[in-house]
Amino acid sequence: MTVTVSPHSRPADAPEARPAPVAEARPLQQGRPDNPPLPPRLPGWRGTFAWALVRSVRPRQWVKNVLVLAAPMAAGVVHRPEVLGPTAVAFLLFCLASSAVYLVNDTIDVLEDRRHPRKRFRPIAAGIVPRWLAVTMAAVLFAAALTAAVVLTRPALAGVLGAYVVIQLAYCLFLKNQPVIDLAVVASGFLLRGIAGGAAAGIALSQWFLLVAAFGSLFMVAGKRYSELVVLGDAAATRKTLQEYSASYLRFVWSLSAGVACTAYCLWAFEMGRAQEGVPWSTISIAPFVMAFLRYARDVDKGAAGAPEEIVLGDRVLLVLGLLWAALVGIGIYTR
Repeated sequence: MTVTVSPHSRPADAPEARPAPVAEARPLQQGRPDNPPLPPRLPGWRGTFAWALVRSVRPRQWVKNVLVLAAPMAAGVVHRPEVLGPTAVAFLLFCLASSAVYLVNDTIDVLEDRRHPRKRFRPIAAGIVPRWLAVTMAAVLFAAALTAAVVLTRPALAGVLGAYVVIQLAYCLFLKNQPVIDLAVVASGFLLRGIAGGAAAGIALSQWFLLVAAFGSLFMVAGKRYSELVVLGDAAATRKTLQEYSASYLRFVWSLSAGVACTAYCLWAFEMGRAQEGVPWSTISIAPFVMAFLRYARDVDKGAAGAPEEIVLGDRVLLVLGLLWAALVGIGIYTR
């Protein structure tokens, strides 16, 4: 005879059934995609807190601020004390303001940076510099730069620096996630540096200067994005806007911007050459200028232009072309 036991019945000596325990909620563990692990600390003095503070303000990026010299040099007045002094102040103020922007940006992007093969070693992303300290340092640098701009410089320079700070903070907070607009905003940072040099020295800026500076900046920014897209590949999600761009689109942007910048420079050089007696040095400078663009474009196409300042300082041929171009322009300006 077969005895059927009801699933609801149990022997008298059997232990009472208990519901399965519910897993308690636990904080996110490091190593998951939404909370990447901290990278190993760099060996030796490079991994110290003091050096991390220096790295967090990105002093290598200060080379970009040399652009404030562009307008006074193009006007041939950079050697005058009444011009050199305000221009040097503009350079220092942009160093302070740009470092503050980098601190804010790295504080906001800390999780995304930890998923990036190189950016994860940045001091804030690596957890060496606390986020609260980075924000405090940024506030101090912003206050120092804007106060000094109002007290020590012309109102025009203070306005340019203030515009730079507002635009860059807007970029850090939300504009960086807007395709195309993010390219224009980053390019505007280079353009405003060039405008600041003219504002500091009280120089009226040429329309050709503005065109070359604007589209040259867009060329570098589009090249930087293209290099990031090529290098990261499927990991391009570390920057949200990279998911919105294709390699062909970015190639189109930097081809267009290079074409406009070179054309504008040629017209500007021919205009300056007509005012020069004897050898048209400004016209001759077109050759190294265009060759430098082509050399930089080669680095972009290889995916090696992720950091423009590293390309300029690391490519000796490009550096020689740049120095040759600057020498020809300088001779043309000072022999007019």
